[in-house]
Amino acid sequence: MPTRAAIPKLLPPRTSFQALPPSPEATNSYGNFLGNILGGITGAATGLLTGGPIGAVTGGVNGLVNGGNDPGGLSNISSNNDPTLALQQGVDQAYEYENFLLQTEELRHQTAMQIQSQQFNDVQDEKSEQMREMNTLRQVAMKQREADGSIVKEFIKTATGE
Repeated sequence: MPTRAAIPKLLPPRTSFQALPPSPEATNSYGNFLGNILGGITGAATGLLTGGPIGAVTGGVNGLVNGGNDPGGLSNISSNNDPTLALQQGVDQAYEYENFLLQTEELRHQTAMQIQSQQFNDVQDEKSEQMREMNTLRQVAMKQREADGSIVKEFIKTATGE
């Protein structure tokens, strides 16, 4: 018969009624259960966005089965080492570059339109100034004719003796 010293001490003796701490297996099962539910919900939402109703069903089932921890339930692929992440970033950068080029082209077009508009306005201003000058010269010529007419009348009066 083994001695008391040979029996390993598993739990401390209880002095009063105490609840035992939950076992790690129980905590993991609760976490896995909640993770599976949340994984199913997020998988269904992702599937709905990417694949429609059929994608929602397959994404939800995949999330429920795998817990939604990793894409596709694969433990060696995560958001930190996802091989498609660099590709997606490259696509995003290409999109941003193309968008930048479009904005640059739009800015160039707007600048060219502004220059053309300014040139048109300058030509119109010059034309208006020339028209004002021509009107002023025409008015001076009319005044000169009126003055010439009055001088001729005076000359005729003096020549005829009146």
